[in-house]
Amino acid sequence: MAQKQISLILHDIRSSENVGSMFRTADAAGVKKIYLTGYTPAPLDRFKRKNSKLAKAALGAEESVPWERAGDAGILIEKLKGEGVSVFAVEQDPRAVSYEEVHIPTQVALVMGNEVEGVSKNILDACNAILEIPMYGKKESLNVSVAAGIVLFRARDF
Repeated sequence: MAQKQISLILHDIRSSENVGSMFRTADAAGVKKIYLTGYTPAPLDRFKRKNSKLAKAALGAEESVPWERAGDAGILIEKLKGEGVSVFAVEQDPRAVSYEEVHIPTQVALVMGNEVEGVSKNILDACNAILEIPMYGKKESLNVSVAAGIVLFRARDF
């Protein structure tokens, strides 16, 4: 079986701590690259100063996982799809299928969205598929970094 090439697209994530946590998890899962879109905070600001909150949560993974600031998420998604990458959003949506039931292709990018609003409709529409994590308790969602970890390790194994 070919080695998985997994990327993350983090769109409009508010919290530096959540982004740092996803860097740390991405490192553990062998993620190829993280794309930061919208107002998602980066490990370095435009003056090349370290984001201390992100770095504290990432524990150095912001230096080991390749990342880039990408302008428009929609353009990035189309570019990746043109390169043969399947793009799956992780979101609750009537079109979503359980992450447990989907074959994850060898080249995939997973889109994680805003902590409150989730992934916007226009980005969902641009994706090849929408994955959801079934909820069995009273709460309707998970922290974005926890959701990323669950789906990343599923993508790695299947």
